[in-house]
Parts: sequence; structure tokens; C-alpha cells
Amino acid sequence: MSIREIIEFAGALLILIGSVMAVISAIGILRLPDVYTRSHAATKSSTLAVLLSLTGTFIYFWASEDFISVRLLLGITFVFLTAPVAGHLITRAAYRSNVKLSESSTEDALKDVIARPQNPDNKSGDS
Repeated sequence: MSIREIIEFAGALLILIGSVMAVISAIGILRLPDVYTRSHAATKSSTLAVLLSLTGTFIYFWASEDFISVRLLLGITFVFLTAPVAGHLITRAAYRSNVKLSESSTEDALKDVIARPQNPDNKSGDS
């Protein structure tokens, strides 16, 4: 077995691990109770799944065909930089829109930090 075949195998293994992480992320999105935990599953494990898959693809093509794809490198960089920020902003928008936490949540850590707007349907001012 040559070094090239070992590197191709490593790239294929990264692609396989990335696809397993994508399935785990999808299960987390379906099973978790509220938008905050679903967002966590979507951003953390999906980002890792995409990064592993793209890195595996880059390594595989580099080893098998001596082809270095700048598009794959840009995709890796773009996903690495934007996915966590997008997940954070979506979760923050949900919190500011008064999306309720699940009943299993024990603490609202942002309650004292971020002033939530009053619910317009709630006439008495109670939150």
C-alpha cells in the first residue's frame, strides 16, 4: 500500500465521518425540544459535518489526482466563519422575539442581560 492510497483512504474516512455527523445533526434537530437546542445541533454538528466532508474531499482529490481546489478551500473557510455566527444570530433573534424555552430548561441566563420586549397580547404587563 503506497502513501498515496493511505492519504486517499484518510480523505474517504473524513468524508464518511462527516456524513455520520450530518446524520447525528439531523437527528438532533428532529429530537431536541426547542429552537435554542435545535440551533445548537444545527450549528455545531452540522458545521463539523460540512467541514469534515469538504476537508476529506480536498484531501482525496489532492492525493488521487494532484488537484488542489481553491473552491473547496474557500468553502471550508466560508462555512467555518459564517455558520456559527448565523446560528448565534438566529438564536438571538428567537430570544428577542419571545420564543419560549422548553420546560426542561432550568435557567434563563440572558433574562437579566437582555431586556425582552413586552408581549403585545399580554395586556396586564406580566411576562
